[in-house]
Amino acid sequence: MADEEEEVEQVWSWGAGTDGQLGTAKLEDEHLPQLLSLTSLASISTLACGGAHVIALTSGGKVLSWGRGSSGQLGHGDILNTLLPKPVSFFDDYVITQAAAGWSHSGFVSDSGCLFTCGNGSFGQLGHGDNMSQTSPAKVSYFVNKSVKMVACGMRHSLVLFAENQVCAFGSGKRGQLGFSSDRTKSVNLPCLVSGLEDVEVVRISANGDHSAAISADGHLFSWGRGFCGGPDIQTPQCLPSSLTFREVALGWNHALLLTADGEVFKLGNTLNDQSEKQQRQADSCEALLEKVSGFDGVKVLQIAAGAEHSAAVTESGDVNTWGWGEHGQLGLGNTNDETNPQLVSQGSKDLHTEEIKVYCGSGFTYTVKRKQGLSSSPTSS
Repeated sequence: MADEEEEVEQVWSWGAGTDGQLGTAKLEDEHLPQLLSLTSLASISTLACGGAHVIALTSGGKVLSWGRGSSGQLGHGDILNTLLPKPVSFFDDYVITQAAAGWSHSGFVSDSGCLFTCGNGSFGQLGHGDNMSQTSPAKVSYFVNKSVKMVACGMRHSLVLFAENQVCAFGSGKRGQLGFSSDRTKSVNLPCLVSGLEDVEVVRISANGDHSAAISADGHLFSWGRGFCGGPDIQTPQCLPSSLTFREVALGWNHALLLTADGEVFKLGNTLNDQSEKQQRQADSCEALLEKVSGFDGVKVLQIAAGAEHSAAVTESGDVNTWGWGEHGQLGLGNTNDETNPQLVSQGSKDLHTEEIKVYCGSGFTYTVKRKQGLSSSPTSS
């Protein structure tokens, strides 16, 4: 017998679970991380977490989904909740490379650059030219020959990054989250170009709540939509005036997390939605609202994630930290308390063979995926 190394994933979930979004086969909240013993998740490469549903992509480009399905957002052709990961059979003949989960809709990007959407379409957030919902993924015809790179789904709107680094938006625009013009647009059901990014090399987009954001190749943050901490809504993308270089943005309903190229975490707004006197004074100044997250001094952060009103980060040493709203146990600390500063989440003993940890946040729940090197035995010829 010879030993061969293979990658092994561990998937953990905690927080709000009453729609089956934790994948535990139970309809209840979990205040501590739960290790999922699901063979269907053995080869996942990434997750997308929405209002109460989860999308998983396998390393081979297949799709599984579970949780709330009342609007068809799971893509299974029905409006049923699913307690355990279930393959999306529509994609059996496709390779899906990226996915996004909104409050009640979903988006999928194929290796050929096509975009598919499903779920609630009542605000036009599916981009099909109508306000109909879809229980199975449907190809968005606007992008058929446009080579889509990435999709992001907010509460009731969607963003798409496609060929030549252009950004389109569709869905609800009540708070400026579509980024079209200074005129308030209630909603659109066909993709339209976002204004002001034509000369920007966008490499990453993000959406959540009524917020939209983009990161440029040179590390600038552009944001638009609902104002943070009571500030005015922003109708078109505005570049954050900062000398910092950002490589990742994660949006919540009232806050944004920003990760710099040096592994430092900053925030705009706050995760607990309370208006302190200081925040009221600063509401009109986006630059003044940019604040370094305490608790990571001397520690490099590799990845960030944001739920509705909670936040998470993974450090270089493999620690997962959470903070913010904790009502459903989404901080994974064994209680329902809110936390203003990052707290260490315990997920069993540390494994020296762990290669990578990723954290993902839904509106009131959290997932981590740990990928590590395992040993498998294979027979040798005698």
